[in-house]
Amino acid sequence: MKNRAQALKEFDRLLTIMDELRAQCPWDRKQTIESLRYLTIEETFELSDAIVDQDMEEIKKELGDIFLHIVFYSKIASETQTFDISDVINSLCEKLIRRHPHIYGDVTAENEEEVKKNWERIKQQESGGKKSVLSGVPKSMPALVKAIRVQEKARSVGFDWDHKDQVWDKVQEEIGEFKAEGDVPSPNKEKMEAEFGDIMFSLINYARFVDINPEDALEKTNKKFIKRFTYLEEQSKKDGKELSKMTLEEMDKYWNEAKKL
Repeated sequence: MKNRAQALKEFDRLLTIMDELRAQCPWDRKQTIESLRYLTIEETFELSDAIVDQDMEEIKKELGDIFLHIVFYSKIASETQTFDISDVINSLCEKLIRRHPHIYGDVTAENEEEVKKNWERIKQQESGGKKSVLSGVPKSMPALVKAIRVQEKARSVGFDWDHKDQVWDKVQEEIGEFKAEGDVPSPNKEKMEAEFGDIMFSLINYARFVDINPEDALEKTNKKFIKRFTYLEEQSKKDGKELSKMTLEEMDKYWNEAKKL
């Protein structure tokens, strides 16, 4: 691995390249903080895909793309003297020191849970106590990931179940309420939607209690389904069959083959 001096040299090289691109490249010169936003979101999802696939080479590339965006935003802001990359880095360093008093201060944190609680407590102090504990959860975050973060933040201030069995009882309760809404002669779609949301929220909560990341679990299931369905399509086509004209039983034959493979 490279030493610190080499890393700093490469970082300086990146800053120089960014200066050159911003001055000379028509596309780079045209970009604004607003125009980069959606590209940054796309790069973040690409990094997420690489992490789920456990592809370290791809993770390295995607981290580079996100790093580029951080430098790019900072370069644009520096042109209006709003802030620059050194301000970004310094602000981050100060925050990390401030929010780790068990490392840089005299606070004691014996485990991960205490570290999280200290982090949220300090974050609240920084806002003067004016913001909700949940205010740091981005509004545009995907709903499943948002549910995870909301629950984690609520737990950091002690609002949580004591045991996983209580959470599982809640899951079953919500399933019962959803089923009851659907069993009436004229089901109310809005009520069913609300109850279904409660089921998902409770399941995500249970996943947290048994140390499973529901986003990762669902994405792995998505990939598994895609892989098996693609096999079904390819094999049925080889056998001269069209999916739209096949029965579910015929499709199941290929599906079960895919599961065995």
